Amino acid sequence: MAEIGKDIDKAARLLAAGELVAIPTETVYGLAGNALDEQAVLRIFKTKNRPEFDPLIVHLGDKGQLDDYVHEIPEELERLADRFWPGPLTLLLPKKAVISDLVTSGLDTVGVRIPRHPLTRGLLQHLDFPLAAPSANPFGYISPTRASHVQDQLGQQIPYILDGGVCDVGLESTIVGMEQGQVIVYRLGGISVSDLEQTVGKVLILPQSSSNPKSPGMLKSHYAPKKPVILGELDGLMDTYRQKGIVFAVLSFTRTFSELPGSLQLALSPSGDYDEAAKNLFSSMRLLDASEAELILAEELPEIHLGKAINDRLRRAAAK
Repeated sequence: MAEIGKDIDKAARLLAAGELVAIPTETVYGLAGNALDEQAVLRIFKTKNRPEFDPLIVHLGDKGQLDDYVHEIPEELERLADRFWPGPLTLLLPKKAVISDLVTSGLDTVGVRIPRHPLTRGLLQHLDFPLAAPSANPFGYISPTRASHVQDQLGQQIPYILDGGVCDVGLESTIVGMEQGQVIVYRLGGISVSDLEQTVGKVLILPQSSSNPKSPGMLKSHYAPKKPVILGELDGLMDTYRQKGIVFAVLSFTRTFSELPGSLQLALSPSGDYDEAAKNLFSSMRLLDASEAELILAEELPEIHLGKAINDRLRRAAAK
């Protein structure tokens, strides 16, 4: 099993030697390797069983490093960076040759972000290379929001997990780029669309892709438990599956159900707080996936605040 600790120096030594290390961010835990080392990047794909057509995000220690890896940053995206970095924002920018096509799956753009988590920011400032770091989970499965999640899924395959506690945001970063002068949201995430639009005006939200995505996190079926997820109106779904004699678990926004045992239901936020719901989403899906239920019934949230991003993850989990 992987060693779990808070030793930045040890993590830096392993990464410099071409090893992979799980790192905490405010969004989810990442499986990090030297973004300039193709063998380390290949090891990320192999460890996650991730298809090589799905590009990786590159993590930097500060905005001043951007010039080393990208050709330019449009003025609108610079405004977003100034407001939201460090934080859960990834910008899709034209890459320089130093970033391998393996990282970007052959695209001429690379997703870059500056994470907010103090432990990982400290690590990045120890390194003279950026980190490629998709979520630290087997490809397509629920993203990890604490060190124990990484240990359970990848602990046999990596030497070290940098333990930064529970992730504050709990959803992956929002990915934003530009096409023909229009600001594009490629993946909904930890920054709401309304917050983006306060900074740059109206944005266009792209639907997710089923193959050859233009940015990380665009695959239609993703972030999924092993058990089937059925999305819809909970009362009707519960009646249907109760009549079929199927044991189900329920994932709601705020509600609890007196007729269900506590082990078969979770509310993302009993108080209706969207930030709390986002933070609890992946861990709740894990707990219900480990229950005795045969499937998970879930409801969509109102499409406001982080509700859009939470619904995006729920729809992808149900797409399988």
